[in-house]
Amino acid sequence: MQRAQQIKQQDLWVTAQDLTKLYYSRSGEGPVDYLLFDGIGCDGFVWAYLKPYLEETGRVFHLHMRGHGLSDEPSDPDRVGIDDLISDWDQVIRVERLGVERPLVALGHSMGVQVALELRIRRPDLCWQSLVLMCGTFEHTAGNLYNTSMLERTLPLLEKAAKAGGDRLQRVWSRLVRLPLTVHIARATEMSAELTRKRDIENYLNHLGRMSPAVFLSMLKKMSEHSCRTTLADINTPTLVIAGELDHFTPPQLSVELDHLLPQSELLMIAEGTHSAPIESTIIVNQRVRRFLSAHFFCS
Repeated sequence: MQRAQQIKQQDLWVTAQDLTKLYYSRSGEGPVDYLLFDGIGCDGFVWAYLKPYLEETGRVFHLHMRGHGLSDEPSDPDRVGIDDLISDWDQVIRVERLGVERPLVALGHSMGVQVALELRIRRPDLCWQSLVLMCGTFEHTAGNLYNTSMLERTLPLLEKAAKAGGDRLQRVWSRLVRLPLTVHIARATEMSAELTRKRDIENYLNHLGRMSPAVFLSMLKKMSEHSCRTTLADINTPTLVIAGELDHFTPPQLSVELDHLLPQSELLMIAEGTHSAPIESTIIVNQRVRRFLSAHFFCS
């Protein structure tokens, strides 16, 4: 049996400051700790092909955001902003004593890039080794979607409608995102039809269908109000920025700008890559991440 098949995952729980029960997993072993930061509406599908490598070289910590995956919805639906997400990670860091005796690597995808950056900014006391930021931005999540601000302008109305819709809207939302046609729409718009596996899209849509649309839209609205532009120059941690040339959710020029603003950054632009580049161009992404982490490895 190969070693990758022997790695066991521990299912763990932590209580947030507002008493929301949060799920996280710990797997793998090695001299470094990896923190995985999901995008909004995701519970880990994007890490499917990178995580096994990480588990071979260190411990992998994956937190399901509040209202996502196995974590509870917050009792207050408005508690889904950047301060809440950082506070939730602080609880995991405290319980696991992360970043004290072992180096940390943060890997973020989509909106997870903002959370990873903000945690690095707020916790400079931790033993940061490097950052890997994929298909994300550092500010205004919805403001650049499809290179237009239309969604950002309409988000307050959508958020109010979702909260008013209640259980009825939840049932409609669940049915819509799980329709077979939705898989084909996803492939035609934001995922490469040639490179993305059908099961990966289904895993994403199945999770999205279980989510509360009110939580989804509230988090999107709050993260669209967030920016860490003015503090990026203070991040002196080696960083790999990965972008897809055909990414319309977070257009590639945002990654180019992020690479420019970070003091120690390098950029990987994936030709024909979309917002799901990590599960489309798995060989390119995994090999580059592996080289980057090896080049910047240290152990205190």
